[in-house]
This record gives sequence, structure tokens and C-alpha cells, in this order.
Amino acid sequence: MIMKKYVCTVCNWIYDPAVGDPDSGIAPGTPFEAIPDDWSCPLCGVTKEDFELVEE
Repeated sequence: MIMKKYVCTVCNWIYDPAVGDPDSGIAPGTPFEAIPDDWSCPLCGVTKEDFELVEE
């Protein structure tokens, strides 16, 4: 299964599910859809609503 990457539309930080966001408690292998709604971008602090699917 290919997990999709998502990019922050504010700062362009990319959420890669293979890496996760360990500093925020998101383990590697966590799909973007499974991240809690109160999670925020580790770079600029915006919410999941400000992320878009990366078209590869």
C-alpha cells in the first residue's frame, strides 16, 4: 500500500507517513488521515485543514 504525502499550503512542509512526526507523537507509518484533528504543522503551526495531497 502506498501512503500519500501531504504538503502544508502555508510553509510547504511535507508530511511523509513513512517518517511520521515523532516530535509530535505521530509514529512512522501513520497515514495522514489517522493523525488527530488537533495536530498542527511542526514548522508553522497550522492545522490539518491547511494541508493538501501531494500529487506524485
